[in-house]
Amino acid sequence: MHKSYTTIAITSLDDFIFGRSPQPVQLKNGLVIGGGEVYPELNFTLPGMAITEDSMAEVRSQYIQMIRDAAKRAVELSPGGWVVEFELLPELTIHPQWGAEVVEILRTELEDTLNKHGLKYGLRITPNDIREFVRPPLMRQGEYVDKMFQSFELCASAGADMLAIESTGGKEVHDDAILNGDLPLSIFALGILGSRDMTYLWDRIDRICEATSVIPSSDSACGFANTAMVLAENHYIPRVWAAVIRVMSVARSLVAYEHGAIGPGKDCAYEGVYIKAITGTPISLEGAEAACAHLSQIGNITKAVPDLWSNESVQNVKLLGAMAPTVSLEQLVYATRLMNVASTMGKQTALTLRDMYVASDAARDPQAYVLRPDVVLPIAGEIIMEKTAYARTRRAALVVLDHLRKAAQQEAFQLSTIEMRWLDRLSKQADSLPEDEAEFVSGILPQVNQNKVRLDAYEL
Repeated sequence: MHKSYTTIAITSLDDFIFGRSPQPVQLKNGLVIGGGEVYPELNFTLPGMAITEDSMAEVRSQYIQMIRDAAKRAVELSPGGWVVEFELLPELTIHPQWGAEVVEILRTELEDTLNKHGLKYGLRITPNDIREFVRPPLMRQGEYVDKMFQSFELCASAGADMLAIESTGGKEVHDDAILNGDLPLSIFALGILGSRDMTYLWDRIDRICEATSVIPSSDSACGFANTAMVLAENHYIPRVWAAVIRVMSVARSLVAYEHGAIGPGKDCAYEGVYIKAITGTPISLEGAEAACAHLSQIGNITKAVPDLWSNESVQNVKLLGAMAPTVSLEQLVYATRLMNVASTMGKQTALTLRDMYVASDAARDPQAYVLRPDVVLPIAGEIIMEKTAYARTRRAALVVLDHLRKAAQQEAFQLSTIEMRWLDRLSKQADSLPEDEAEFVSGILPQVNQNKVRLDAYEL
C-alpha cells in the first residue's frame, strides 16, 4: 500500500495536541490510540546478562516476572488502557524463535489481565535491525536479513498487535557525518541511503503485516537523530547540529508511512511530532520518564502532542519502590492521568497544559525549540511541498536553519557564541546543496568512505 503526502493533515495549532489524531488506530480488542485519551506505553528489558541457549530459561523467567508485576500495578492504578512494547535484543532476533517465545509470554499475561480485569492493552513488537552485524552492513541479503524478517513473521504469529523497527540503513555513513559536522553527508545518509532502505524494508514489513493481520506501526530515526542528541548532551557535538539532524530525519521516517505504516509512531522517534502533523497518525513519545534510558533537554515539551507516553526502556533491576519496570509504569500512568484529566476539563484547559509543557523547555535548547507545535506545523508544511526524500531532506535543512537563525536573533532560546558559529557553518553547507538529486549524489560519492558502505545495497 503506497501513499503520497502532499499537504499536512493538521493545519490548526488548536488541533495539534496530546491524545487526539485525525487518523486514530484501533486494535482488535477495541483499544483506540489517538481517539481522545493518552495511554502509557511501557518498555522494559533484561538486566545485564548473556543470552544463550543455556540462559533462555532465565530470560523467560525475567520477562514473566516483569509483565506480571507491571500488569498487577496497572490494574491497581486503572489507566484507561495501556501498551507494552517489547524491543527484541539482538540475540532474540538472531534466534527468531527465542524472541517469539517472549512474545507469547507477554501476550498470554496481557490477555489474562484483560479477561480478569477488563484492562485493554496493545502489544508492540520491535525486532532488532541485526543487519549491522556484518561490516560493511549487508542490507538486502544474507543470514541476518533472513533472520530479521523471520523474526517479524514469528513475532506476528506469536501475538503481536503492532510491528515496528528502528532501522539503520545509512547509519554506517551517518555516524561520521554527525561527528564531523558534515551536513551534506548527513543528507546523503538520511535522504538517499536511509530513505531507499526504508522503501525496501517497509514494502516487506507491510506484506508480513497484511498476511498476519498485524498493524504495521512505524520506524524510528533513533540511530541517527537520537545518537546526535546523546552526543550533544555529552558535549561532543553542538546542540544546534543535533536539532538540525532531528528535523532532517523527518523525510526518512515518513517513507515508512508511504509504504504501509499507519502508526502509532515509536516512542524514540522524536521526529514523530512532524510525522503526526503530516500524516495525522497517532504517535508515541518519551521525555522526563525516559531518563532511565538516556538524558535529554526535552523532557516536558514532548508531552505536548503524544497519543502514547513511554519510558523508552528500563532494565529489570530492583529499586526501593519495586522492580524498575513497575516503577516506570507508575510514572507513566501518573503523567498520562494529568493529560487526560486536562482533556476532560475542556479543550482550553488541555491547550493550556500543552503550552505549559512547551514553555518549560522551548527556551532552553534548540533541540526543544524545533519541537514546538507552532514551529513544527509550518516546517512540516514546507517539507511536504517537495516530492522526493532527498528534496524533502534538503528543504528541511534549509527551513530549519532559517527558523533557528531568526529565533536565535530574537533570543527565543539559549545559544552560545560557539553554537552561533556552528549555525553559520551549517547554513553555508546547506546553501551549497544542489536541487537536482543526481547532481548531489555524483558530487558526494567521491567523499564517501566505501570501505564502510555497500553502495549497491542502496541501488548506487
